[in-house]
Amino acid sequence: MAARIPDLTPELVARVERIVPEDGGDRGFALLTEDDYAAAADRFLAQAGDEFWVFAYGSLIWNPEFTHVEARPALIHGWRRSFCIGLTSWRATPDQPGLMLALDRGGSCRGMAFRLAPADPRAQMIALLKREAVHNEGLATFRWLTARTAEGPVTALAFYAMPDGHPYREHLPIQAQAQRLARAAGRMGSGAAYLRNTVEHLEQLGIHDCYLWDLQRRVAAEIAAMPPLAPQE
Repeated sequence: MAARIPDLTPELVARVERIVPEDGGDRGFALLTEDDYAAAADRFLAQAGDEFWVFAYGSLIWNPEFTHVEARPALIHGWRRSFCIGLTSWRATPDQPGLMLALDRGGSCRGMAFRLAPADPRAQMIALLKREAVHNEGLATFRWLTARTAEGPVTALAFYAMPDGHPYREHLPIQAQAQRLARAAGRMGSGAAYLRNTVEHLEQLGIHDCYLWDLQRRVAAEIAAMPPLAPQE
């Protein structure tokens, strides 16, 4: 079956796509040190099985920045995709906050399980943690989950499985999520581009997430109704 075409077209994304430099502030969170990364890597690896798997459900699918030796379609139960991480950097600014995709409690989530090469798992874990976490508070959102695959279950590390009460976490109605994603951008680009990339690459894998499809339709309508942004200097 051919992949569906999102309402959030490249032309609509281009209306709001921009790079906004950051001021370098840490937003009050504790920055991780090299020793912190090393200690966290050892802690997570001590909880791992014989193989090192990562569960990808968002940007790790289309921008993994790691090398894997096997990839399997996978399903996890008890977690679902949700734009529930509040952002004031990366793809947002303090003046125009945004949102990032995470796993929230309830339902299920189809994604990909990637098996990393067995050589030097500690170095691979440190590299992954540096990609996904800048602040110490982020480490509390990483956990090992059971991912079900056609070849059997695997224990896979998932990033941003959000615990209740976490300071990054925000619960917004879906229309408020769309309003943020339609407007926010930072040094990594726009929230709209992030959403479209995720929807498009999931469709290419045969994964149709009804929540994301509703959200991208709302973001497309928001952008279409907005006046053009002033050109960047």
